[in-house]
Amino acid sequence: MSRRLQLLTASLLLIWGMIAGRLIHLQLTQHLKFSDHAISQQTYDERIPARLGDIVDRNGHLLATSSTCLSLYVDPSRLNDPSAFAARVAKVLELDEANLITRIEAQRSRQFIWVQRRLSNENAAAILKLDLPGKGWGLREELRRVYPHQTLAAHILGWRNIDGVPQAGLEKSLNQVLQGVDGSRTLVRDARGYVIEVLEEVTQPPRHGSTVVLTLDADVQRATELRLDELVQVWQPRSASAVVLDPQTGEILAMASRPTFDPAAPSTAPAGAWTNPIVSSAFEPGSTIKPCLAAWAVDRNIVSREETFSCLGTYRMGTRLLHDHRTFGKLDVTGIITHSSNIGMAQIGQRMGNDRLYAAIRAFGFGRKTGIELPGEAAGIVRPLERWDDYSTGSVPMGQELAVTPLQMVTAHSALANGGRWLTPHLVLHLSENAPQPRDVLATSILSEDVARWMTTGPLVNVVERGTARRAAINGINVFAKTGTAQKYDAESGAYSDTRYVSSCICGAPAEAPRVLVMVTVDETSTADEPAGGKVAAPAASDILKAALNAIQSSSPSQRLLQIATEEFGTAR
Repeated sequence: MSRRLQLLTASLLLIWGMIAGRLIHLQLTQHLKFSDHAISQQTYDERIPARLGDIVDRNGHLLATSSTCLSLYVDPSRLNDPSAFAARVAKVLELDEANLITRIEAQRSRQFIWVQRRLSNENAAAILKLDLPGKGWGLREELRRVYPHQTLAAHILGWRNIDGVPQAGLEKSLNQVLQGVDGSRTLVRDARGYVIEVLEEVTQPPRHGSTVVLTLDADVQRATELRLDELVQVWQPRSASAVVLDPQTGEILAMASRPTFDPAAPSTAPAGAWTNPIVSSAFEPGSTIKPCLAAWAVDRNIVSREETFSCLGTYRMGTRLLHDHRTFGKLDVTGIITHSSNIGMAQIGQRMGNDRLYAAIRAFGFGRKTGIELPGEAAGIVRPLERWDDYSTGSVPMGQELAVTPLQMVTAHSALANGGRWLTPHLVLHLSENAPQPRDVLATSILSEDVARWMTTGPLVNVVERGTARRAAINGINVFAKTGTAQKYDAESGAYSDTRYVSSCICGAPAEAPRVLVMVTVDETSTADEPAGGKVAAPAASDILKAALNAIQSSSPSQRLLQIATEEFGTAR
């Protein structure tokens, strides 16, 4: 062998030896690293969705929960005969067969598309009975939001879209509390991305959402909605609403609006049904504001309870001539409230002046959001004081030149009913363990207890006995009330309409120690020639008040304490 050949052979042996040595080194020292890298390319973490927390009423009755359901999907890249698949599935699910075939064929390169989500139990069973080919399709388990009482409390609960994203109501505002934290599990997939093994069943367990206990009483809510439906049938308004509140605590016992919707099928709702006018629609309050301003004037010694004012049918304020619906003669504050005299209130407004009128309006919470837990709350409209004029001095005490929500108005009246405290109205009573609890209720003293008690046991009881709220009376119970019939402002004509009104009534009982306050608001009746609040709204308000009082009296002490243990949520369901 020549020397050159020997050198070439030796070089090749040396190179192969170096390669072999390197491979041995890698095998011995880098095995775990490359093994982990290979596994990481084959595994992935699949999300285990956390279960949304339940929503229950104050007595543990289930209002919103989650249940498992099956959704049908296909893998177009593995489906051998899309036409045969579509023909069989479309018939069961009542789908357009041609459209389904087109969808599958147009996405042949994809590995996943939904056919139909959230199947009913019957449809899921029917799909399984079809005995479809094993590859290219499947049923995936999902969580579905369920509302056991259909439309009950729909505006409070809100709704979620098909992906579980909250769209309205408490579902939206309390989503962080309800949604929990997703978990995960580790899966192994092949080169095409198909799962071939569950490597670890649960890598990180999900932390399910918290249960939310509301201040609502489902029985009071149901009675309120039924009575509201009757009102709508009779008066055929543009919209109507009712809110029931415990004036001593600020707790909302019921809240309902019409038109309404099914939170499980919100797309079927009529126009305007998603709006909750109790918190988001503001209107000129009319006479319902009169007791608040009169009480504030008496409390500040601007007027006395006994002094009288001339209410002779007409009254001139500068260039403006005010009218009452009849001549009353001399009226004290009780008489002004009883007969809802605009002239009497205008004179009280003159005595107060715009500065103190504005202070009273703001003290009762008008012009700012109440802070209730619902999204989309309106602040109402209270113009800056510098924009008030002499006209305002007479208009504001009659409930004009400002706009309020029904929730603001009933909250203002709760200060009259509870001894002079403005309380934050609220819907959330309690959250399950380990969840942040509701914030403290804001309480602000705005009237003396003496004046507040006088207003509810004197003037406002007189309104029921001999004034505009006689239809709010309940046999054997001392009811206090105030009605309102507010003309709506017509922007086109620049004047108040003679045909469009907001009719309202606020009533509470028992006057000596109020436990319930109700406000019914009716926007633009279609059938009333004279849409007075005492005629349109008062009867419904009275019926709802009676139902709420009956519910409270029949509740056990433990229910009234409202301490629902977390472990009871499952049995309540």
